[in-house]
Amino acid sequence: MSRVLLAAGFAMLAAPPARADLPPLIPREVLFGNPDKAGPQISPDGKHLAYLAPDDKNVLQVWVKPLPAGDAKRVTSDEKRGIRQYFWAHDRKHLLYLQDKGGDENFHLFAAELTTGKTRDLTPFDGVRVQGVDLDKHHPDTVLVGMNKRDKAAFDLHRVTISTGEEKLDTQNPGLVLGWTADKDFVIRAATAVNTKTGGYDLMVREKPGAEWKVVKSWTNEEQGSAAGFGADANTLYVVGNHDANTARLTKLDLATGKEEVLAEDKEYDLGGAMIDDKRRVPLAVSFTKARTEWKALDESVKADLDALAKVRRGDFGVSSKTDDDTKWVVGYTADDGPVAYYLYDRPAKKAEFLFVNNAKLEAAKLARTEPVEFKAKDGLTVHGYLTKPVGVEAKNLPAVLLVHGGPWARDTWGYNPTVQFLANRGYAVLQVNFRGSTGYGKAFLNAGNREWAGKMHQDLVDAKAWLVTEGVADPKKVAIMGGSYGGYATLVGLTFTPEEFACGVDIVGPSNIATLLKTIPPYWAPAKALFAKRVGDLEKEEDFLKERSPLFKVNSITKPLLIGQGANDPRVKQAESDQIVEAMRKNGKPVEYVVYPDEGHGFARPENRLHFNAVTEQFLAKHLGGRAEPVGEIKGHSGQVK
Repeated sequence: MSRVLLAAGFAMLAAPPARADLPPLIPREVLFGNPDKAGPQISPDGKHLAYLAPDDKNVLQVWVKPLPAGDAKRVTSDEKRGIRQYFWAHDRKHLLYLQDKGGDENFHLFAAELTTGKTRDLTPFDGVRVQGVDLDKHHPDTVLVGMNKRDKAAFDLHRVTISTGEEKLDTQNPGLVLGWTADKDFVIRAATAVNTKTGGYDLMVREKPGAEWKVVKSWTNEEQGSAAGFGADANTLYVVGNHDANTARLTKLDLATGKEEVLAEDKEYDLGGAMIDDKRRVPLAVSFTKARTEWKALDESVKADLDALAKVRRGDFGVSSKTDDDTKWVVGYTADDGPVAYYLYDRPAKKAEFLFVNNAKLEAAKLARTEPVEFKAKDGLTVHGYLTKPVGVEAKNLPAVLLVHGGPWARDTWGYNPTVQFLANRGYAVLQVNFRGSTGYGKAFLNAGNREWAGKMHQDLVDAKAWLVTEGVADPKKVAIMGGSYGGYATLVGLTFTPEEFACGVDIVGPSNIATLLKTIPPYWAPAKALFAKRVGDLEKEEDFLKERSPLFKVNSITKPLLIGQGANDPRVKQAESDQIVEAMRKNGKPVEYVVYPDEGHGFARPENRLHFNAVTEQFLAKHLGGRAEPVGEIKGHSGQVK
């Protein structure tokens, strides 16, 4: 990104603040432009560090530098979208990365040679999506790749030789498999699949390739579970699931006897992540995402490491990569009011060496703190969320934005969020709500959202707004609703089902008609159909019910302004979802602004497009809520088309 945004230049570049007690406007480019550096990963042998950084055309590439010191070298040459997912190969010769075309999500797996930068497409099949990549240090020239090459609705596992590009079928999908699990010999021996009869999940295991798959555990359509990895012996399988409990736990399953041992659990929160010892093949530690992320050591070998890492700096931490000998870790720290900070941790010395922050310009900005909150919904259910108040002003009777997460089977977490900081800096209180149906709080809370799209899930959002007003933070007449994907749908619901609750809405790639959404999902979403039928409604039997919960059919109720952003190549929420509600609104004389990005999909990956849509958004919110806004100015390279 442009290097003009020096700390001393904030006051000159930003428009004068609307209120003297608010800090200077943070330029959009600081918040939504490319990072300086991000996503570092140490090489398996510990001799190099890779990371993402923009090139001279402001496109994110993978760069590699020798350790402990030396100049970085760019090893990829992506032309437009930028790279966001990459992996070290164990052959010490290649980096692997994923990329799609224009946001269509048909990801291909590429191999870039470290010495020459020469790049090859390892999965050169049109219309085929890579889903799942597995690597093993004992098989350095091999990668296991899931692809829907044979059947667009099913992902078979393919074994690819990195050096030659040779690809062959390893394991054919026996049904609706969602995930594969390899044993210590890099052989696929477990699979988690959808049970089409129950809508739940089956855990299947086989003794060896070609042998019969046997179901060793099943979950109902109100439960979740999957394999987490094999142990050192053939009969030990680690499992994550919420069977026989309300929350997801880590268990150890003996395949010979069927005996299952609970290794880690929390009575209120689902398991968040696990750290595995690749050599001994035992779990070392687990995390639970409560109000903040908390780690729990399961093995004495890492207890001192976790204690040492917790003292390095303020924030929540996670280990993003490590060497094959497990002596060096790359650790990232996320805080609510600053950039992500990365460290290289030396385990024997118990010392963390600072590497870099992902966005140094944020260190000069006055960012807001985020506090965990909770309130009682209308029916008495406890709902959790996060409140961010603007810096420099008393949090009373402020304009506010209810920012709704996507999924909806996901959740908001504590930490730096560019959209939250953008809104808070412009003078808005920002409330993020983990409404019923969100993950992380146990299956009872998740299942409380079943069949409640535009029902109790939305009532939780209305109750959240009421709580914010009751607390005295928000002006009841100046609360906007905003979000992407399901959050976009919730925005449309807010303006149609509860037209007097919100002052305006910003919908990003949100569906307007659940029936047409489900009719146009990608073929590889076939395994999710039973899940949608259970949690949302059955398209084949209840199309009228789905239409009753769809904002498109309540357009006449809209009284407040709406802004919509859409990617033309979105494979999940097709552009037609936005087109149809815009057409209906304009036909009925309703206020709507609409921006389409022809080179984007489900969200905006290119920084130029992020900058453009957020420029449009802050002008829209300033007009209808009265907050501050940076002048739009010239945004080079964006593809936004105002429709």
